[in-house]
Amino acid sequence: MKGMTRKALQLMLMFGVLVQSVTAEEPTTVESLLPVDLPPPVTDAAQPAADAAPAADEAVPAALPAPDTLPAFQTPPVAEAVPTPDAAPAMPAPMGITPGTTSSITVAQMGQPNGVVLSGGQLQGGIDFTLSADQVITNAQLELNLKVSPAMAARNTTLQLMLNGQPLGTVPLGSADSNVSNYQLDIPAAMVVSRNNISFKINDGDALLCQRDLSDSYQVTIMPNTRLDLEAQQLNIGADLSHFPRPFLDEMQMTPTRLTFAFPGKTLPEQVGAAALIASWLGIEADYRGISFDALHDQLPEKNGILLGKPGESIGGLTLPASNGATLQVVDNPVNPIYKLLLVVGNNEQQLRSAAWRLTRGQFHAQTTSLPVEAQNIPLSKPYDAPRWIATDRPVLLSELMRKDQSLTVTGIWHESLSLAFRAAPDLFMWDGDTIPLKISYRFPSESWIDEQRSYLSMTFNGAFLRNLPVNKQGLLESLWHKLGGDARQEHINMPLEPYLIYGDNQLQLYFNIETKEAAPCSVLLNNNIKSRIDEDSSIDLSKTRHFTLLPNLSYFVGASFPFTRLADFSQTVLLLPENPSESEIGTLLDLSARSGNATGTALNNNRVIFGLPSGGANLLRLSESDVLAVSSLDQTAFNRALLAQSPFVSNEHTFGVREPKLLEKVQSWLEGDWNASGVDADRYFSSNESWRGFVSFRSQWNPERLVVMAIGSNDEQLSRLHTDLNSARINAGIRGDTAIITDENGVRSFRVGPQFPSGQMPWYMMVVWYATQHSAMLAIFGLLFATIIGLSLYSLLKKRAHKRLNPQDSDRE
Repeated sequence: MKGMTRKALQLMLMFGVLVQSVTAEEPTTVESLLPVDLPPPVTDAAQPAADAAPAADEAVPAALPAPDTLPAFQTPPVAEAVPTPDAAPAMPAPMGITPGTTSSITVAQMGQPNGVVLSGGQLQGGIDFTLSADQVITNAQLELNLKVSPAMAARNTTLQLMLNGQPLGTVPLGSADSNVSNYQLDIPAAMVVSRNNISFKINDGDALLCQRDLSDSYQVTIMPNTRLDLEAQQLNIGADLSHFPRPFLDEMQMTPTRLTFAFPGKTLPEQVGAAALIASWLGIEADYRGISFDALHDQLPEKNGILLGKPGESIGGLTLPASNGATLQVVDNPVNPIYKLLLVVGNNEQQLRSAAWRLTRGQFHAQTTSLPVEAQNIPLSKPYDAPRWIATDRPVLLSELMRKDQSLTVTGIWHESLSLAFRAAPDLFMWDGDTIPLKISYRFPSESWIDEQRSYLSMTFNGAFLRNLPVNKQGLLESLWHKLGGDARQEHINMPLEPYLIYGDNQLQLYFNIETKEAAPCSVLLNNNIKSRIDEDSSIDLSKTRHFTLLPNLSYFVGASFPFTRLADFSQTVLLLPENPSESEIGTLLDLSARSGNATGTALNNNRVIFGLPSGGANLLRLSESDVLAVSSLDQTAFNRALLAQSPFVSNEHTFGVREPKLLEKVQSWLEGDWNASGVDADRYFSSNESWRGFVSFRSQWNPERLVVMAIGSNDEQLSRLHTDLNSARINAGIRGDTAIITDENGVRSFRVGPQFPSGQMPWYMMVVWYATQHSAMLAIFGLLFATIIGLSLYSLLKKRAHKRLNPQDSDRE
């Protein structure tokens, strides 16, 4: 009886916590992540097990090493105010709550791709990470991978770990049998909330401060594959449009998201077009975290999903709401009410596009489950107006390239480097000898203990070292003036950047490397009162560049979805699918749409989807005015044959290859100086692989000034792997030319099969100069032929003139 009373009190206390609502905007606490729906009472059968649960202050698990390989931890006690998962009684899951889901987040996904390095005077550090606000953590474990330098291992010290200000345990940093030591640490689940900080500190780090010459020898690296394994329970946040994009995409989640779109059994192009618009917007919101999509025909998703169709249509047994116009609505998923379905309903392309575009505008009133959508005025993009691309019509201040959480000012001696990332249109062009002006204004702190001769501002661009900027001006007169007490500080520099350094994705890194004088006291090494800064007028100027390049070039496509993103809303792009597209083909198209949105910051608001090749009408006219992004597999034989009819490629049943060029085409390529084509090698590689996927690109048969990029796989299963391939930096770097073939065994191989053609903004008189620079061999040959013809003509004329001069009598006779 006494045990039952104690459990009743526990349930009452839990109820007082559980009824609090969960919102991502409010400060996150442990209580805010507990389930909204109160679990049912404990049955009598479960009561003895509950009574046997350990008390909260005894339930904190100790940190344990990996079996048979690692020494034991020493875990300090955790504050009693933090409950542990073992302290709660076991309860059966109520209706609508799914079994616990599992996930992992690595240090690399937390924003530290190279891990966390503790060295020098920076012998403590930390990482901030966030988790989905729609889940409550039920179990957590840290898989810690450490690399310890020999000098640090010889000290036989320890590493202290803390989570959200609470101690987790200590790790021995002694010598180990391998370079990397592995540890497992159980974490009380209630300590893991939506916003977290995990910190690391070397316990005797203060004793190392004065060992300046040896500071780099004492190093501990928390490896990037260190991960946090989590078990969680999904919360029911209710059917409310004001939560969008939650629960379909949670900005707090740092790991990739996978979302399902579902369509009626007879899927229409306008429905896929509206899905592409939404997918591209979700790609923008997902940012670095990544997102991928599945597509279903007449089937409901098992979890959260987005459904598109006409009013009254049925998808997997769920009937879409009847209406005369466009509608947005959120409903519980009949498969499991804890998950939600977003219904995007419209009778035609205009209504579906309006509903999708209105969805991406947000600003829904709270408790809105359904919203009728009127016709929307969707703006058109202008060339190269992508908000994530750096402006090329004016100098751009470095402050414009900062994230909201960044600052141009750093404090102390030990600090992170300032990383400024920006994207650029991939077709930027400059003549040889031209450079991009980079203006840097900077200021070091004025402290007498700073060694101004050894301190410098380090600059790297896309991993390439640029130069070290000194504190004082260099030169004989400047040095003499400085010794006489004059001001010789260098605080401005104009640095020319070579055009080849600019990629689609770029990163400028600036680091104030401050060295102290030998006589400086150890206390100054931890002085956080000093400031170093980059001034607000620092800038980079790409205004002298042109938009001009040679196409096709698949490296532009995988890096920035170019040339389709020249108009970022795809208003001059056709998304082409077979007449009866498979789920994998639609899913791949949605993945490519998300990549485009992520690259530009603009959703595909004005895309047009076409099923099959039209024989006439408005769709054929649209094809003649647009670039084409096509997705297909080898199973779509008729579609592939028609699309590739006038291309360098050929597709038959279950085979894909390169067409043998005609004699006239060979002569033309030779005359144009195109001597690097490798069609034979590409054809042999296609024929030697049974399972593959990749991209091919060629001139459009409907307009020779337009381009076709085709994503293709040997089957649907291979095609669906393209998303994973494009997330690999190694594969991305290997895709170029007009043909890229990816296999599981060999990775990616790229070829150039067909001719390239110039595209962009270049006057005709400059095109002549450009063509001459591109085809110097042909220019030399034509120059030689021209000189030969002129020489022979002059020789004949001069010979005749000489004959007349030497034989005047012949002239008199005439």
